[in-house]
Amino acid sequence: MDILDQLKYNSDGLIPAIIQDEQNGQVLMMGFMNREAVKHTLESGRVCFWSRSRAKLWVKGETSGHFQFVKGVYVDCDMDCLLIKVEQIGATCHEGYRSCFYRQITQDGTMVTVAERAFDPKEVYQK
Repeated sequence: MDILDQLKYNSDGLIPAIIQDEQNGQVLMMGFMNREAVKHTLESGRVCFWSRSRAKLWVKGETSGHFQFVKGVYVDCDMDCLLIKVEQIGATCHEGYRSCFYRQITQDGTMVTVAERAFDPKEVYQK
């Protein structure tokens, strides 16, 4: 049986994928993949997601040039979540940060930015 058929996708046909920097272990982002996105990722070596807001496939970095090159793909014990270790070129977050997890919620319930921007999103995405 094809591994793509063994993965457990949710009712929308999606599986969450956690993206981690292979070198330092930093969690860079989380996105969703459908069967086609997983297949494209495995075949191309570049991370591909299913955009729920745009209802289409997108390769991370196709607009910014900040690609994620696959170094390893892992599946959890329930086969319903992926961990993809990557070589990250540039920053990950469309807000200009290396990781999408650049804010911390403190014990008192406030949110604090804990990273510095790697690039100005207005320049990269011409917003």
